[in-house]
Amino acid sequence: MRLRLLLAVSFFCCLSYGNTKDQSVGRPLAQGRRKGRRTEHRGRVPINGGYNGASVFIESYKAIQEPKPNYNVIPGNIGHCVFQGITMFDKTVWSPKPCVTCLCSRGEVVCDETQCPVLHCQIKFQPVGECCRICIDSVHDVSEISGDSPVPDDPSVPDAGIPHLPAQTGERRQTGKYKNAERKRRKKQNKEKERQRKQLEEQERYKDKELRRLQEEAEERAAAEEKRKRTEEHWRAEEERLQRLEIEQREMLKALEEAAAKAQQRLRAVDHDEEEEREQVVWLRGDVFQMQPQASAPADIPPLPTPPGPSQATEEEEEEEEEEGRESERISYTLPQGCTISDVIVSCENAKLTSIPPLSIPELKSLNLKGNAITTIPAGAFNGILNLEWVDLGKNKISSSGIDPQAFKNLKFLTRMYMDGNLLEEIPQGIPGTLLELKINENNIHEIEENSFEGLNSLVTLEMEGNLLSEGNVNPKAFIPLNQLTYLRLGRNHFRMIPQGLPPSLQELHLENNLIEEISEGALNQSTNINVIVLRHNKIDESRIAPLAWLNHRTLESIDLSYNKLHLVPSFLPKSLVHLVLVGNQIERIPGYVFAHMEPGLEYLYLSYNKLDGDGVEPESFFGTFLTMTELCLDHNQLTSVPTGINEMTSLHFLRLNNNNIRHIGEDNICDPLNDEDLHLVALRLENNLIDPQKIPPTAFSCVRSYSSIILKPQRFKK
Repeated sequence: MRLRLLLAVSFFCCLSYGNTKDQSVGRPLAQGRRKGRRTEHRGRVPINGGYNGASVFIESYKAIQEPKPNYNVIPGNIGHCVFQGITMFDKTVWSPKPCVTCLCSRGEVVCDETQCPVLHCQIKFQPVGECCRICIDSVHDVSEISGDSPVPDDPSVPDAGIPHLPAQTGERRQTGKYKNAERKRRKKQNKEKERQRKQLEEQERYKDKELRRLQEEAEERAAAEEKRKRTEEHWRAEEERLQRLEIEQREMLKALEEAAAKAQQRLRAVDHDEEEEREQVVWLRGDVFQMQPQASAPADIPPLPTPPGPSQATEEEEEEEEEEGRESERISYTLPQGCTISDVIVSCENAKLTSIPPLSIPELKSLNLKGNAITTIPAGAFNGILNLEWVDLGKNKISSSGIDPQAFKNLKFLTRMYMDGNLLEEIPQGIPGTLLELKINENNIHEIEENSFEGLNSLVTLEMEGNLLSEGNVNPKAFIPLNQLTYLRLGRNHFRMIPQGLPPSLQELHLENNLIEEISEGALNQSTNINVIVLRHNKIDESRIAPLAWLNHRTLESIDLSYNKLHLVPSFLPKSLVHLVLVGNQIERIPGYVFAHMEPGLEYLYLSYNKLDGDGVEPESFFGTFLTMTELCLDHNQLTSVPTGINEMTSLHFLRLNNNNIRHIGEDNICDPLNDEDLHLVALRLENNLIDPQKIPPTAFSCVRSYSSIILKPQRFKK
């Protein structure tokens, strides 16, 4: 029992000592904080609801060291004050209205109005229960203030650091909520400003783009106008030159005619004088021979004169003969009507000639007889122009039977002969071996025999398009003599397969507009130097191309298979292929790794006007072309998105994706966002798709050199 009593007394003593210590420590702290706030706010006195706070207020209130404010003194009883019918004890402090603090001092009521400081900030806020506004930027987050953490003495935060006052704690919470709301509002405003700024930048870019486009169009129009003016001036000058040339030719012909007339007159005069001399000599000789005997002859008969010999010709006669020779040479230059001469070229195009005109111009190099009605070429047609190097006999009516085998025999310098658009049924015979270029397009040639090209060892270019040739009427040995042939055109004929026996020297072969259905394995075995093959507008299916038809050709760089019957990109293409044209087929798929075996790699791929859709392009379809692809055309297909792998083509300059069903352009579909410095795209076409231009990411075209080279309009997208 005693032990319990001792424990209770000890506990009571400890409790009393603790309360006394708390009161002695708490009052100076509150007095210091109130004193600091009083000093900063020029006489502002907080409302204290009790807890023996009158003595504390009086000490801090009297300690103010600043000019006395104007007080309103309300008389009252000694020691007590009466304010609005309410009796106030001495030393009582209250606030009748916001920003006004009153004190009962020895029966007098002293009131002070709070003077707010001048704030220099953009955002100001008046907390609940406070009379002065504060700066939002200077308010510390109340969430950072803990129970024991020091609080800065900031006058903009009322009674900060006194956590035991419920009113001040509520104010801080409300201030914190406002700050959070203000932060959100400012963040929202910043986002809105950023969005507006981006929109303005986009509008500025669009305006710049339109301005550049208008400037380019104006420059193009100016350039076209300038080109048109230059062309008109060129043609005007050419017309004036032709007119002057025609006048000069007329004057020359007139002078030649006058010279010829004078020469004929001189010749007639000389002939007349010679005739008179001859008559005189004959008369004298006859008189002598009929002379009587000498005895009866008269003494005054003169001696017989000696006739003049060749050695006695005068200088005057020699000059006349030379002049006559020169005049005769000029006369040989007379041209038929409709023909013109310029330097060493004679043109009789569309002159309505029915035969080759007889010309005697040894220095003539070129003769144009195109567009006449010539039917035959006789043996001596070119005897006066043996130095001829080029002759054009196109669009006449010359048949094979109308050409004499010796017609071209003496043309030892002939290198080019054009006979397009005639009625030839076979290769002309007797063509000189110096010929380098022979064109016999648009004729009726239906057979090439073994000896048709015999002797043409120098022939480089041969064109026989638009005839009746097929693999059945072309002898495989016919091309053997053509060991220098590099360029061969056999389009618009009736071939069902590539002709056999092509020379090894061949580099370019054109077989468009035929009936070719397959490419056999041995079709190009002899043509080891082939570089270009054109097979467009035929009937080739990918299944009819032999795997080894051209796979190992090391020089084959260009293949044109446009407008055939392909349903996918052919496999086993040449390793050396650089240029592939597959326009106008029914291609639905690009198999994976179909270009991976090529060295160094494909550079030009044209797949326009096919049936490629979203499933037709695999992720590995363009594998092997990422470092070499320069021009890619995928327009006029059924693509729903940008094919995978295009953003990895670091050498791509021209890309066509127009006229598809593309709806979305991603940030990394065309350009690699990790390689912003590589501006390799020169031209990009995306018009006639389903794209909303406003939804294109700003960095989607970061690899394009100029925004003016991007064509986005028009689109089939409807808002």
